[in-house]
Amino acid sequence: MSPASGAGGKKGLALILGGSGFVGTRLAPLLREQGWAVRIGDVRRSEAFPDLWMECDVTSPESLRKAVTGAAVIINLAAEHRDDVRPLSRYGEVNVEGARKVCDAAREAGIGKIIFTSSVAVYGFQPKAVDEAGPFDPFNAYGKTKLEAEGVYRAWAEEDAARTLTMVRPTVVFGEGNRGNVYNLLQQIASGKFLMVGAGKNVKSMAYVGNVAAFLAHVLSMGPGVHILNYVDGPDMDTITLVEHIRKCLGKKGSAPKFPKSLAMMGGHLLDVVARISGRTFPISAIRVRKFCESTQFRADRVKGTGFVPPYTLAEGLARTIAFEFPAK
Repeated sequence: MSPASGAGGKKGLALILGGSGFVGTRLAPLLREQGWAVRIGDVRRSEAFPDLWMECDVTSPESLRKAVTGAAVIINLAAEHRDDVRPLSRYGEVNVEGARKVCDAAREAGIGKIIFTSSVAVYGFQPKAVDEAGPFDPFNAYGKTKLEAEGVYRAWAEEDAARTLTMVRPTVVFGEGNRGNVYNLLQQIASGKFLMVGAGKNVKSMAYVGNVAAFLAHVLSMGPGVHILNYVDGPDMDTITLVEHIRKCLGKKGSAPKFPKSLAMMGGHLLDVVARISGRTFPISAIRVRKFCESTQFRADRVKGTGFVPPYTLAEGLARTIAFEFPAK
């Protein structure tokens, strides 16, 4: 264990599981600024903070036992989340069984505070914006296992009234260095290859990584009990408005060409079949077409009640990401 990882924190040691990734890399320095010592536990080495990293797999009780030693709080960002994870059992192994093992390690170490990043995927596709009460209708293995993991953490919290559990359900998170669906959209628009699939009237909730990391640092101050909060950076945009904002940031004129949703879905299903037969992955799939065309809108009214003020607006987050990823544009 690196001496630097556990030293010098006035507030104690915060363990970030999955901290080598996109959100954890932004969160670690914020916690250090607040006076926390930080340890990053991850199967992958932290390129940004190698001195804070120790190898840890949430499916391994032994490695978890070492990682939680001396920690005052566990922040679990670790998850299987991509659309193309195979075998599907990996979602359950990491997201659900991993949650059980994290709770076991917390019990053994006497840790009474956990922050768990769940996901708005637990709601599935809903016809209108939903708050933390649901309804819940996850459409894929990722959303189903995140919802099941929430139950595991809730059971841990309810064993002792002095424990603190904060479950944050972020909407789709984007930002500098991420290679998720929002980046794919930006890249397609920047390259001139983007086609507007469908009418574009569907509404998208989004969250900038700088704000998500700041919110996770903010909720460390929450007291005992179970706290569940959606996280969204508003105001939400429909897809046409979002695409036009991105095009404006990139200095592009005119409107994007349009393509029928029905044909895009047919193409997505065809590529899904090819992917299963060949073992290859493609940037287009039926579920990604559906995600693009569906409204994914969520309410995050509880965030205001915590006193949190996002450091950036949604438009600023998009502009910062575009300037970083496509400086020549």
